[in-house]
Amino acid sequence: MTQDVKEIFGPGNAPPAPAALAAKVRTLAPSMTRSMHRVAEAVAHDPAGCAALTVTGLAELTGTSEATVVRTARLLGYPGYRDLRLALAGLAAQQQSGRAPALTTDIAVDDPIADVVAKLAYDEQQTLADTAAGLDTAQLGAAVAALAGARRTDVYGIGASGLVAQDLTQKLLRIGLIAHAHSDPHLAVTNAVQLRAGDVAIAITHSGSTGDVIEPLRVAFEHGATTVAITGRPDSPVAQYADHVLTTSTSRESELRPAAMSSRTSQLLVVDCLFIGVAQRTYESAAPALAASYEALAHRHRSAPR
Repeated sequence: MTQDVKEIFGPGNAPPAPAALAAKVRTLAPSMTRSMHRVAEAVAHDPAGCAALTVTGLAELTGTSEATVVRTARLLGYPGYRDLRLALAGLAAQQQSGRAPALTTDIAVDDPIADVVAKLAYDEQQTLADTAAGLDTAQLGAAVAALAGARRTDVYGIGASGLVAQDLTQKLLRIGLIAHAHSDPHLAVTNAVQLRAGDVAIAITHSGSTGDVIEPLRVAFEHGATTVAITGRPDSPVAQYADHVLTTSTSRESELRPAAMSSRTSQLLVVDCLFIGVAQRTYESAAPALAASYEALAHRHRSAPR
């Protein structure tokens, strides 16, 4: 690992809004220690009760230490426990204003199909809401600016993330930009070697630890390209080589609902945000390009002559 590797910083300077607290807990929970996870789960499930506790009281409730409570607060984006308590109080007030309680969405083998539809729809809505609440718009704006001015964009993704990579490149191509999606790790690296300043490389990986995605991003980073990571783990290895990190959320994994399903949903939201942002910035050229691509395919959607 070179000295040029990006240092991983904690959450942004601005504490998350109360509504984003639960989303932040869901996003960061997998990377927390067990003791920090107990604190995070407690504040997410009972914000009103925890808001009434001192740091010592919350430590006793969760069987942890005061230092663990403070570390958890900072990981969630708050300067200290006092700021976390204020957010918990705000979240409790919002919940008491009439919001419906959360549904239990575990899908059972014998669930009727109507229940499956309802549970999946709720999970997808929650995932999208969590991603939107936790998305750093400053990072998003910087990534959009880089994409809009890029000579070329390479996007890396494996498996379900590879499908999202293809979706993004297809969108960029339709507005006249040069973009390539790479799911083959060898081709990804050999193409990353050709990138330089003025190019953009995007890695899409929910875990943030997929080596076949990290390696080409590292190569692109070392060759001077602007690098972006779309990941559910902002403190994961992929972030070390990212100039901009866009964090996604995901619902809890279950036997019949693997993480790839909900992570794909949140990744597609981020990809759509990137695309719309770029289209806005390049509207004078994007609009004619979209019209031309639509016209080129229009005959395929018309009824065949009889």
